[in-house]
Amino acid sequence: MSKVKYYYDPDTLSYRKIEPKKSRRYRNIAFFILGSFFFGLLALILLMNTNLINTPQELSLQREVNNYELQFELLNRKMGQMEEVLANIANRDNNIYRLYFEANPIPEEQRLAGFGGVNRYKSLEGFNNSEMIIETTKRLDIIKKQMAIQSKSLDQITKLAEEKEKLLMAIPAIQPVRNEDLKHMASGFGWRTDPFTKARKLHRGMDFSAPKGKPIYATGDGKVIRADNNSSGYGKHVRIDHGYGYKTLYAHMSAYNVKRNQKVKRGDLIGFVGSTGRSEAPHVHYEVWKDGERINPINFYYGSLSAKEFENMLKHAQQENQSLD
Repeated sequence: MSKVKYYYDPDTLSYRKIEPKKSRRYRNIAFFILGSFFFGLLALILLMNTNLINTPQELSLQREVNNYELQFELLNRKMGQMEEVLANIANRDNNIYRLYFEANPIPEEQRLAGFGGVNRYKSLEGFNNSEMIIETTKRLDIIKKQMAIQSKSLDQITKLAEEKEKLLMAIPAIQPVRNEDLKHMASGFGWRTDPFTKARKLHRGMDFSAPKGKPIYATGDGKVIRADNNSSGYGKHVRIDHGYGYKTLYAHMSAYNVKRNQKVKRGDLIGFVGSTGRSEAPHVHYEVWKDGERINPINFYYGSLSAKEFENMLKHAQQENQSLD
């Protein structure tokens, strides 16, 4: 109930009731409605920009955003684990694999380098979670790059390993005659007495004395380049090219078991002990060549001799006795 207002009338010496004009009443009503409208609009705007009142669609979208943030957090944890694994592989790659195969290590800067030049992540800017999305995308890109570098490195290591295996199998590493067939190691590499002229002569191989007909074996993988009797003094002999600058020669055979251009493996039977050519008794004259130079074969028996057997051979090889060819 609105208050009734009065005013004092000096003419009548009495209070009279104030009667409001209709225009003022309508104006007050209009101001009230207009004020209520603006107040309500302001309240609506404030509510729409707060989390106090959300529509079902907004609540659903908010749940999706929260889920995406959780997924991003889980993804970052997994990327952290992947980075640890890649760091471990890179460490072994540089300090074990590449070191063993004598390959240069990959610099850390190259493995961890980002992407320069054009802003690759411009399309991800301007969102509420742009910083998180861009950072996660950068980490993924770097991990992908690290994996590509590591993959190429492991491909290279695989090739080096295959080449290393071929090299190890090609290097002469066993005796041409088995110990059970061997009478004795007749003569070593160095100055020896020639059995025919009795003069001191440089003996450029090793002589293995064995009964005629005993098997002779290839000391490393390679290809037969000669199996003939056309070289003075060697008689029937076989020469094998092992690659990597290595060649071996097996002389004074009684018979061949291989022919020219035939590929052989270490331990393959290539011929039989004899005394053909310039020879005093049945034996194998064995030579090792490296880059065109004849070298001492004593250093190439690690694949067939024990430490004691090698020591015994070394003792006999150092004796300046008479050779058999």
